Amino acid sequence: MKAVIQRVSKASVTIEDKKVASIDNGLLVLLGIVAEDTEEDIKWLVNKIVNCRIFNDDNQVMNLSLIDSKGDIIVVSQFTLHASTKKGNRPSYIKAARPDVAIPLYEAFVKSIQLVLGKPVQTGQFGADMKVELVNDGPVTIIMDSKTKE
Repeated sequence: MKAVIQRVSKASVTIEDKKVASIDNGLLVLLGIVAEDTEEDIKWLVNKIVNCRIFNDDNQVMNLSLIDSKGDIIVVSQFTLHASTKKGNRPSYIKAARPDVAIPLYEAFVKSIQLVLGKPVQTGQFGADMKVELVNDGPVTIIMDSKTKE
């Protein structure tokens, strides 16, 4: 499981001209899933994301987590995170999990974050053509991969 985590001052997801998710301060998480991902990948990644200290404290030092800052989160599925660009100019997405595997893992990931945060998590729609808007605060962007634990 791979995630691109962006600290945002605002973010939204629009599908067919309808805004389906919108937050102010928090995180926008783009999530890529491979067929080999398991519940262990979900647990590791959720724990890292919600506890990652990338929000400013009163001294303007990145010392607070999403939990500490009481920020919100939007999770958007993004199979293109597993693109292979090694050969040719057209990326291959063969590593990305097929929907029958990816959707249940994506939903379990969202539920896990909701349980940890104790509040709803906003999302895009799996497989939809989404327009994602954000104001990256900082900018702070971090990539995490449950397979390499980085």
